[in-house]
Amino acid sequence: MQESSPIDPSSCCQSCGACCGYSANWPRFSIETDEELAAIPETLVNERQSGMRCEGDRCSALQGDIGKATACGIYATRPEVCRTCMPGDAECAMARRKFGLPAIAIV
Repeated sequence: MQESSPIDPSSCCQSCGACCGYSANWPRFSIETDEELAAIPETLVNERQSGMRCEGDRCSALQGDIGKATACGIYATRPEVCRTCMPGDAECAMARRKFGLPAIAIV
């Protein structure tokens, strides 16, 4: 098993974006209030109104290149599932594996 090097979690998300391209089922809505949902542009919400619109597995709000430089186009109003995914957690590790990125070892 390959050992990973420590990565500073304060900067890793903007050079990753793997969680935003992992699955079209991931950017789903769960506990958002009606006001929070209303703040998300309609063009970024899927047809079922159950989550973010995706192009393939990639969230439509994701900007940039996964594994290089990324940003969320609606960072301030992103869904709860996006807010709870943390650098180095199980979901992060799973998404990073999909793109061949090394696991994050929290320092």
